[in-house]
Amino acid sequence: MTEKMINRVFMLRACFSLFHIKTAESFQYRLAGIAGATTSIIYAVIEILVYGIFYKYAENSAGLLAAMDLKQVITYIWLAQFLFLMQPMNVDSEILGKITNGDVGIELCRPLDLYFHWFAKIAAGRLAPLIWRGSAVLLAGFFMPSSYRMALPVSPSGFLLMLVSLFSAFLLCTSYGMLACAIRLNINWGEGPVYMILLIAGVLSGSYLPLVLWPDVMQNFLVLQPFAGYLDIPVRFYLGLLTVENGLWAIGIQLFWIVVFIAAGRSLMNRRLKKVIVQGG
Repeated sequence: MTEKMINRVFMLRACFSLFHIKTAESFQYRLAGIAGATTSIIYAVIEILVYGIFYKYAENSAGLLAAMDLKQVITYIWLAQFLFLMQPMNVDSEILGKITNGDVGIELCRPLDLYFHWFAKIAAGRLAPLIWRGSAVLLAGFFMPSSYRMALPVSPSGFLLMLVSLFSAFLLCTSYGMLACAIRLNINWGEGPVYMILLIAGVLSGSYLPLVLWPDVMQNFLVLQPFAGYLDIPVRFYLGLLTVENGLWAIGIQLFWIVVFIAAGRSLMNRRLKKVIVQGG
């Protein structure tokens, strides 16, 4: 084994240890998790009420019921509240602090690749709320009264494909979060534009409105753009809108965008680090 390969193995082990430590730290904030889960559950119930009224009075309107029935929409809402937790809605607070107070200089002294060091931290920050807060949301969805209850998976194969797609979505969200960090690095124009970039990704993921309910003319664009992989594609497998026969291409699209975001984020970060300015003593 060459020295380069040995270094990579040690780097991966170090990043995995950081991921493990950060995940364990995140589980300490149980009260915040309970509060967040309560907010998600209330928000889901309100959404279901709104969609219920909408479907009742839009019955037999052109195209609406053909896309998804109300039960599928209810299930979509609960899963969206669950998967929303791993989406990057801001730059990780710990990393943002290091960027703004100059601790990036200290980070560069560590014998680790900074991109994968921060990648491990962001991934851990997404995983803990997904397990702790998300499991509470899913349990609430399954034990609600029948008119508010989420449905079981359409088939075992659809559920397995949903799990594979969910893992890809996790990597996709993390890699896009790292791209946002790389954009924020070494700039002085504040947080607003970065938040706008992340918000647009959230809207195009289907978090606020299922993508299949968007206008027909946009459907081809919506399934090919990267942010459908955050949420919409895993949920389609769960609902049976994508199957083994007609849906494997969607996982391929997720993998493609993961590679694009990692390559873009790593390249941008390397360029920014060459020009980084650390002020102070």
